[in-house]
Amino acid sequence: MSNVVVIYHSGYGHTKKQAEAVAEGAKADLIAISENGEIADTDWAKLDAAKAIIMGSPTYMGSVSWQFKKFADASSKRWFTQAWKNKVFAGFTNSASVNGDKASTIQYLMTLAMQHCGVWVGTALMSPNTKTAKHGDVNYVGGFAGALMASPSDSSVDEVNRGDLEAARLLGVRIAEFAAKA
Repeated sequence: MSNVVVIYHSGYGHTKKQAEAVAEGAKADLIAISENGEIADTDWAKLDAAKAIIMGSPTYMGSVSWQFKKFADASSKRWFTQAWKNKVFAGFTNSASVNGDKASTIQYLMTLAMQHCGVWVGTALMSPNTKTAKHGDVNYVGGFAGALMASPSDSSVDEVNRGDLEAARLLGVRIAEFAAKA
């Protein structure tokens, strides 16, 4: 078992690609939240044993999906006992628009981590913010608090932006480094 776990929900497959990139970078176990907002008991055990938890959800209507929210609410059993205290946390999200109110979703994930008395770690990736920047550049969307991805609503899963996936992978690498020190 890895000391890093990536837990995510994906509605259409784009966020799943992002989760896979994060997991690849972190060499992490990957847990998908079901369409009913549930995970198995063995998945809870993986989260409990991990040194770092990286959370991801698509941004729907300015927040996490209801499936992710159901998982978050169920995590309150861990909150009562501070089972996840001092774990390293990070997050990622995807929406159809370049902005898409992704910051609200990252803030939600960060708040959840703080409620679990965790330590939040951002991307540490500079954004390409000049006129020569292109959408395929790493961290083009400019996420510092978490990895952000923009997937146009008419794009297939195979058309996910490579720069956004690389930003996700690099977030995974960074969190694995923090987890190794924890």
